[in-house]
Amino acid sequence: MIEENEKQVLGLQLPTDPRWADIASMHLEDILVDHAFCEQKAATSCISLIVKFPDKKEVVDTLTPIVAEEWAHFERVLDQLNKRGYSLGHKRRDEYVAALGKIEKKGGSRETQLVEKLLFNALIEARSCERFRLLWKNIPDEELSKFYYELMVSEAGHYKTFIQLAKNYLPEEQVMRRWKEILQEEARIIESLEPRPDRMH
Repeated sequence: MIEENEKQVLGLQLPTDPRWADIASMHLEDILVDHAFCEQKAATSCISLIVKFPDKKEVVDTLTPIVAEEWAHFERVLDQLNKRGYSLGHKRRDEYVAALGKIEKKGGSRETQLVEKLLFNALIEARSCERFRLLWKNIPDEELSKFYYELMVSEAGHYKTFIQLAKNYLPEEQVMRRWKEILQEEARIIESLEPRPDRMH
């Protein structure tokens, strides 16, 4: 189970199946490739929000450094691939993100749309941080274990940043009510998906 303190910190309602880290350690190339694309998506998602909401100063100012950080993480994952003689390969379908897309609410005011996207970014960051922690604690490759510890620490606060940013645009009560709904929906998604040793999510 997720340690109680971790559950409180990340907010996740259902822990990752413990089998995932053990099996993932036997599919390092697949995990690293998928992780690289996850970092790409994290950066491009922030860029997309900046492009779509350039009039929201807090969005631009807050997400710009996160773009740089996520891209730096992509470069670090790429370096781990290269060191092991692996290539980036092709992007794989992410069933987890596809399932999340089905529960994202569309429409409403620009502020409502922005908050929805910020909360889904927060969720993906929280789940990624949990997966990084599992890899840090369980992967036998000492270099990669240290690598994932460093990324876990680096990204631990991102999900909180997204939630805090959302509170600038809708009342806190409304934001947190929607956040709890998303967490419950995400738990159902996690429960319905088989652990994929070749995917970060």
